[in-house]
Amino acid sequence: MRRFFTILLLSIVAHHASVAQSARIVCDEDCKTESGATATRGDGFAVVSPIGHPTVPMIEQSPRLTTLDGKRIAIVGGSFMARTTHPEIKRLIEQHYPTAHVILLDEIGSAGVYPAPGVTRRSKDEFQERLRQMQVDAVISGNCGCGLCTPKEVGSCIAAEYVGIPSVAIAAPSFVEQVRYTAANNGVSVLRVAEYPGAFAAHTTEELIHHTRQTLWPQIIRALTTPISDSERSRTAPANSTAGIRDDVFFGTLQEIDDHFREMNWSDGLPFTPPTFERVSEFLRFTDSAWDETVAVLPIAHRNTTVWHVAVNGVMAGCKPEYMPILIALTKAIGAPEFRRTIASTHAWMPYCWLNGPVARQLGISCGQGEISEAANISIGRFMGLALMNLAGYYVKQNRMGTFGYPIPWCMAEDEAACRAVGWMPYHAREGFLLNTSTITVTSTLLWGNNMAPSTTDAQKIMELLAWDITERCQFALGSGKQYTARTILLTKPIAENLATKYSTPDALEADLIRTARRPLSERVFANYYANPGSSPEERHPIRNWRGHLSRTEDAEMTAKPVWHDSPEQQMMTIPTMKRGMTAFLVTGDESRNKCQTMPGGGFKTIQIELPRTWNALMQKRGYRPLEEYFIE
Repeated sequence: MRRFFTILLLSIVAHHASVAQSARIVCDEDCKTESGATATRGDGFAVVSPIGHPTVPMIEQSPRLTTLDGKRIAIVGGSFMARTTHPEIKRLIEQHYPTAHVILLDEIGSAGVYPAPGVTRRSKDEFQERLRQMQVDAVISGNCGCGLCTPKEVGSCIAAEYVGIPSVAIAAPSFVEQVRYTAANNGVSVLRVAEYPGAFAAHTTEELIHHTRQTLWPQIIRALTTPISDSERSRTAPANSTAGIRDDVFFGTLQEIDDHFREMNWSDGLPFTPPTFERVSEFLRFTDSAWDETVAVLPIAHRNTTVWHVAVNGVMAGCKPEYMPILIALTKAIGAPEFRRTIASTHAWMPYCWLNGPVARQLGISCGQGEISEAANISIGRFMGLALMNLAGYYVKQNRMGTFGYPIPWCMAEDEAACRAVGWMPYHAREGFLLNTSTITVTSTLLWGNNMAPSTTDAQKIMELLAWDITERCQFALGSGKQYTARTILLTKPIAENLATKYSTPDALEADLIRTARRPLSERVFANYYANPGSSPEERHPIRNWRGHLSRTEDAEMTAKPVWHDSPEQQMMTIPTMKRGMTAFLVTGDESRNKCQTMPGGGFKTIQIELPRTWNALMQKRGYRPLEEYFIE
């Protein structure tokens, strides 16, 4: 982090020393030039920064403790084998500091994920009030062992630091950086970590106790009793720079720019278009918003993202300037809780988006065979990936914790002509938008590929095949996590045509799927018991008890066996896997092929694409036909 700001400051200084020598076209007050020429000098380019500006100031942290003697210590959090590590920490405190008083989670609770500025979260406020009332002197929180539990457990530490109470988080090695980055994004420059040596849930009880005593305990004491040093604070201290967001921050050749952006963590590692002042300015022609207007303050880094920042990342992604209205809407959607809630997870929800409405057709965004691999779709998908980094502050190994990593986000479009041909309304119209309004929807998935090709024209059988596919493709193996999963179902036109002979709307299809897509309780118990995404229930409950627990909590019923289930039984205990309103149906893809695809993932957020008043005139100059020619009925 310190290197980040040092390099940035040096780059700005270097710019001001050379900018007088740089050949550059000067914009007017609105930054809209008469030319799209690039800023060059010899064989180099002057480029601007793609990063939004942080909005959360660092707090002044209280001094650490001198000893734990006589102190009141809260041990909170319940993730990843905390039922073993936390009682052992309590025993160690009582053994080494007999006058200390230990408060456990069930006595005080926890703060949960620390809220964004201006957002009220009752759990955080109540936790801070209990800390005051119970006169807590220090907080120990854990265990941080996944991408979603880490912000939850760190939230208690952040909440404590905000009311002047020293804290320490317990984390597995891969999540130490996420702890620190999460704290810094929320104004806590130094949040100390006790690092556990390995994966919590992969260790036996004996190993957990041993590592708690030998590894965690010394770190916890040091973290709570060693004064915070200036070097610790300087790692996240922002540079004192008065540079404007439009100022050039680097000058160099293509290779030098690529190297610099990689060093600064501003690129995805692939070659990109240098974001020169002139190229960025050309994008501003395609919006009525001012260059410095805020589009969103985007979590997770709470960065103020302006129209200018959106354009910079659009240039880098290889987008055309006329994509700007799409990019602005996409940026707004990225900040929605429905979308971003799962992005940090180790399970690696993969972000993607789709377009509805006439703008997609006017711009030639593909909805047919190979759509996500078409040039226009690729550039919009790549913008999404760059925006997650540079505008929202999501970085692999810092707070995007996918165990096996991520592909580049992708962009699709619904084939609305095919949708209307089979008698269905497109997705955005079913969500309440006018048919010829243009929208973009963001979501995520845990699966891509492995599509299915029904070889029957019987709508009932196709529905049953979809129901079977849905029960097989939930979040995690056989749905070992949450019972209900948001999904996108992709249908090519031939499949939608056959389904439409029985189902007049996607809602009618969804209702039949909800009744049919049920999983045998025995499968659910096995997956949830032995592959629980958090702490294993194995040592607390025998599996027969877990069956009873899920039977009660997940609405198990005796039903006819699923038609795809090979069993002599005519009836069996099953649980539902679908809920109304959690599934998006899209008609898209190769209309010459009978394919469907189930993609379980995160929630959906749809944003209307706002066009500038002069859209048709601007587009005519670039050789496009008027938008109205792309309307459908």
